[in-house]
Amino acid sequence: MKKYKNRESVEEEYKWDLTEFFKNEEEFNKSLKLCKKNIEELNKYIGCTKDPKKLYEFLKLEIETIAIWEDLYVYSYLINDQELGNSESIERKNKTELLNLELEKAISFFAPELLKLSKKDYDELFKYDKLMEYKPMLDQTYREKGHVLNEKEEVIISSLVNSMNHFDDMSSTLINSLHNYGKVKIDDEEVEVAANNYRHLMHNSDSKIRHKVRDQFQEKLGEYAPINAMLLSSYVSMQDTVSKIRNFDSSWDAKMFHLNLNSNVFHTLVKVTEEHLDSLQKYYELKRKVFNLKKLTSYDLSLELSKSEREYKIHEAQNIILKAVSPLGEEYQEKFKKIIDNRYIDYCQYKGKCGGGYSFSTMRNNSRILMSFNGGLESVSTIAHEGGHNVNHQFVKENNPLEYRDTPSIEAEVASLTNECLLSSYLAKNGRDKEERLAGIANILDVIVSNLFGAVREGKLEEDMYKYVHDGGMLTREYLDDLSYKSLAKYYGDSVELDDYLKNSWITRSHYYMNFYLYSYAICISVACSVASKILEGDKDTLNKYIEFLKTGSDKYPVEAYKVLGINLEDEKVYVDAIKYFDSLVDLFEKIYNE
Repeated sequence: MKKYKNRESVEEEYKWDLTEFFKNEEEFNKSLKLCKKNIEELNKYIGCTKDPKKLYEFLKLEIETIAIWEDLYVYSYLINDQELGNSESIERKNKTELLNLELEKAISFFAPELLKLSKKDYDELFKYDKLMEYKPMLDQTYREKGHVLNEKEEVIISSLVNSMNHFDDMSSTLINSLHNYGKVKIDDEEVEVAANNYRHLMHNSDSKIRHKVRDQFQEKLGEYAPINAMLLSSYVSMQDTVSKIRNFDSSWDAKMFHLNLNSNVFHTLVKVTEEHLDSLQKYYELKRKVFNLKKLTSYDLSLELSKSEREYKIHEAQNIILKAVSPLGEEYQEKFKKIIDNRYIDYCQYKGKCGGGYSFSTMRNNSRILMSFNGGLESVSTIAHEGGHNVNHQFVKENNPLEYRDTPSIEAEVASLTNECLLSSYLAKNGRDKEERLAGIANILDVIVSNLFGAVREGKLEEDMYKYVHDGGMLTREYLDDLSYKSLAKYYGDSVELDDYLKNSWITRSHYYMNFYLYSYAICISVACSVASKILEGDKDTLNKYIEFLKTGSDKYPVEAYKVLGINLEDEKVYVDAIKYFDSLVDLFEKIYNE
């Protein structure tokens, strides 16, 4: 794999093209001035809910202004991630963040004002036909009547939360920057253990090295666990307090209200998953056999079930994915090809570039994808995953007005995870050798273990944490250790040897600072597995419904969007189908492995 010293050494075809946002700094500054001007205009619309024509003007200007700001922010965010630490990039990004505060302040009057209207006066507004375009959006706001406070109180809450909500940053700084985890000797070389290479080091085939790395890392985490517990407790308490102020019974009720979902969705998900823990334990037993271990320990869990040594070039990865998504039809393939042809992906890694991977879109522009291509199968999988988000947004953008071009997280991951299922299937059938076929299956098995079984387990932990704090408790290291250990014991059963270090598993989970985000992963992987398996079987009806689902905008709540796909989230079937798919992959892996 070619190494790059800096951004200048990367070929143009492997860098993203951001000119769709702004061609140069002059255009950026011109748009910045327009956004500021629009924000000043928005301040003049106080009282607009009494006049439907004025209200229409306000909504049109508000959406246009938010769209301009999104382009400014995302553009500055992307440029900053190209080369971290650049003072000009930091200043540009800070400008857009400050501008957002001005925008939020300018429109803060609106929700409280709208919610003061009686139901009769609210309904009267829509006699003005042009407002019907905004009715789903306004309905979503108006249903919050009783949970939105007056303008001054909203500003106070928003300001306090923004100034206080750095618990995740503090926890991340401790884990990623401040802790010294020591060094280990690998192949006569001293290697520093860090949060960003821990997973890689735990892939090492030498059990003694894995054991030592695990011990050093977890011991250091354990020393500071009381501080991490205090940070997490403070975050949960803040969320619970804000929910109470907004007249919700709890943070959980607030989350369900905003998603417009019944709690039965998640309780059904947990019930089905925990009734099929034998499937998870069967997977761990397979891993034990593959590595010829007497017992699978916690420091064996990160071992890759199968790894292909094949090094993929970027154009090879692109071609594989285009073939893998072919079951989704020509239109889908063309949209994925657009990602490649229009340079929507920033592929290569070099010192100073932000790590990780994401797809970041705006109302007006298609997403840009950041990644660190390393030639491994995980990089191919990243392109498929993030490309799924991009194509989803292309469909949404083409089929919805500006104000509905958003996809909530509880739907968004379906598009990315379905692609990962398709990639796995393609490699299982068309891999160049047994090793590549097994690696393709192993990749999606790991995704399902993490996003279904893992996310459900940790989502349930999160639910328990919030209930404990809501009832007057405080999250302590002892409480979180005990909660995590019992949960892991339940999910692992006899398939994994338990040890005290497993108690630390809650410390590094940043998703606990995302207010019930984990369950969304589990819903999405369940749907993705169910959909992908049917499409691969040639089910044209499911394929057609899936494409329609990808077009769905935010004018529909998740439950309505999933109805487009023909799925009832309260029905056990979708979760049972997902686990059956997982079981079939475990069986297929074992069959190919034994050939």
